[in-house]
Amino acid sequence: MTPFMKLTTYTGGLCATNGYLVETPDGNLVVDAPEGIAAWVAARGVRVDHVLLTHQHFDHVLDAAALQAAGARLHALEACSDEVTLESLSRKWGMPTPVAPYRIDQRLVPDADHPMLLCGLKFSLYHIPGHAMDSVVFHLPDLACAFSGDTLFAGSIGRTDLPGGNHRQLLDAIARHLLTLPPQTRLLPGHGPATTIAAELADNPYLRNGGGGWEP
Repeated sequence: MTPFMKLTTYTGGLCATNGYLVETPDGNLVVDAPEGIAAWVAARGVRVDHVLLTHQHFDHVLDAAALQAAGARLHALEACSDEVTLESLSRKWGMPTPVAPYRIDQRLVPDADHPMLLCGLKFSLYHIPGHAMDSVVFHLPDLACAFSGDTLFAGSIGRTDLPGGNHRQLLDAIARHLLTLPPQTRLLPGHGPATTIAAELADNPYLRNGGGGWEP
């Protein structure tokens, strides 16, 4: 594993979406592509080799095409589509959010027993549907952190009233894949501040009995 990693957070776009720049001696990657992150990265003089998408709701992919045009390879669970990005729904809301066309260079295959290696980092992938059907959490066990996208936030969970959402499915997947991680694991979500597994077990209102059950 790479001996050094620099992590910087960018927040941008209408939904105040987090994107994460990870710099290593073996290359650089971005987790999620909110609006404005491509220009922000370019202003820092950083070349992005890979973009990992936790899911493809429009607020997480508005700069995916720009990063790809600059030479990055895009990784996601599913191919891009109007339904996956929720562009159809946003138009119905009267909030057009045009996503520039992009292609997925590598489809992700979640398999905790066979981690993905990128830029000298080892990622375990967990498929956690319920907020979006293509939601993936990227866990770096050697660095005790995980990019949780819109699955689990500080004090909350991802909304489940969008197309493809399922409240029980999300809660069950969180319990199975995230709450079993070491308590000190740092969660880097798609919105809001970072947290830890321990903090969410202690204070998240969607948990009860110390993680032994979920609110209905």
